[in-house]
Amino acid sequence: MFYTKLSLIGFESHSIHMGSIPYNLTIFTQLSTRLRPRSSALIHQKQRRCNLSCCAGAYDAESHLSDDISAAMLSDQNGSLNSVPFRTLNAEITPETIDFFVSDAEGDPDRPTNGYSSIDQALITLKEGKFVIVVDDEHGEEGNLVMAASLATAQAMAFLVKHGSGIVSVGMTGDDLRRLKLPLMSSHTEDANSSAPTFTVTVDAKVGTTTGVSAADRAKTVIALASSVSKPEDFRKPGHVFPLKYRSGGVLTRVGHTEASVDLVMLAGLPPVSVLSSVIDQDDGSIASSSTLRMLASKYNIPIVSISDLIRYRRKREKIVVRTAVSSLPAKWGQFQAYCYRSKLDGMEHVAIVKGSIGDGQDMLVRVHSECLTGDVFGSARCDCGNQLDLAMQLIAEEGRGVVIYLRGHEGRGIGLGHKLLAYNLQDLGHDTVEANLELGLVADAREYGIGAQILRDIGVRTMRLMTNNPAKFTGLKGYGLAVVGRVPVMTPITEENRRYLETKRTKMGHIYGSDIRGSSVGSVDPNLSATNTQEIEKDSLSSSNTQDSEEEDN
Repeated sequence: MFYTKLSLIGFESHSIHMGSIPYNLTIFTQLSTRLRPRSSALIHQKQRRCNLSCCAGAYDAESHLSDDISAAMLSDQNGSLNSVPFRTLNAEITPETIDFFVSDAEGDPDRPTNGYSSIDQALITLKEGKFVIVVDDEHGEEGNLVMAASLATAQAMAFLVKHGSGIVSVGMTGDDLRRLKLPLMSSHTEDANSSAPTFTVTVDAKVGTTTGVSAADRAKTVIALASSVSKPEDFRKPGHVFPLKYRSGGVLTRVGHTEASVDLVMLAGLPPVSVLSSVIDQDDGSIASSSTLRMLASKYNIPIVSISDLIRYRRKREKIVVRTAVSSLPAKWGQFQAYCYRSKLDGMEHVAIVKGSIGDGQDMLVRVHSECLTGDVFGSARCDCGNQLDLAMQLIAEEGRGVVIYLRGHEGRGIGLGHKLLAYNLQDLGHDTVEANLELGLVADAREYGIGAQILRDIGVRTMRLMTNNPAKFTGLKGYGLAVVGRVPVMTPITEENRRYLETKRTKMGHIYGSDIRGSSVGSVDPNLSATNTQEIEKDSLSSSNTQDSEEEDN
């Protein structure tokens, strides 16, 4: 290992050469004047890793802040938030990683959520004419018994009625419902945005049934609904079986049990008609809890699968974006190519900004950036999004080869612009960014990165150094024939306005603002420092900065 000190106009920095993967390190020379020079987040101690996400000024070989230089730079700034010129130094990092990265299997869309069966196991079970249990999320608080309608038997219907709600539903495509002339139960127009199931009129098969209520009669009705040769006149209305309309696109367009059940049956290679019923607690008649579902599954050897696992399974196997246009894009960082992609699921358009030749797609510098109108366009000080995008573009321009994926529809971590502004109001009242989302009845992070992975694959990327502080982006890109060989921290200034936001992302969402790659951080004397140590230093740094600001306000 050799250590180099470089001096440039206005700042100093250092380069440690320890590996073979090129890495651009940004040194920020200007910060808000509300941060006093002595409250810089460069840590005033030897043998500690620096948090470069709020680096200001210069530091010497001992990792001490050169207060006189930074003070001179800061004295020239006015206002609470100033533009930050991004300057970079070339360094090298080792591809060896530590705590930040999860295992390949953990990020593989084919690997089930802990405690659940794989989708492949569920498909085998369905082909055998047996039940699977489908739950709507990782908590498994609502489950449906599901089987292929074409393989229904009287015994299966008796089991379904005994352990289910008593309502036997049949998931069917719109084409089959129209063929059998089964109108919606409600006279109102179907609400495409509704999460509620869409029932048609109830039916009984005419041939071979009596009252229609017995398990044998219901099995005959279910099989008749699954038959491609059945006709409208083969059914009585109303009846004891409840057809449900499957929404085109399945779980990729609506996260519902109807869609999941039909998707599973189709993936099993069977006619696209399912039979399902909500599992009920036998003691009090309530919807079965997760523990009740697991006891039922264990007793009868029934696989349990989650809809979220099914979504990942389908996203890996089905192309959900189409390239619509390519054009040259002269930008302030240089010459790029812009690739436009349209989602087949919702029509949303996304863009890939490409620098240089993709070539064999190996060792590409990549940033997957979530749309943020307020930060990217209007320079909001509440977040670091705009600075991260600027930095990514500059680093790629200097590298001469790389890709920025700009994912639209990710506003406010997927909650939308209006909800994000409402969340801002709650933050002004004291909530942090996660608490504000939850207070609005929204999830902390609703983003999904499968589309970004498919765009990268289509462009030709195969292995990448991912510019991110967010572990979720790593897991979200795995399993699509892509490999992340290194992480490049996206280090932007901490300001008074975004400090709490960044701290919340670190403590509640697992973001890492320093480098977690051994030997990768310029100024790091101890190359074996863990990501946990790095986060502790970042926490100390932010706490110290908060203390200094409080002292300033008191004075």
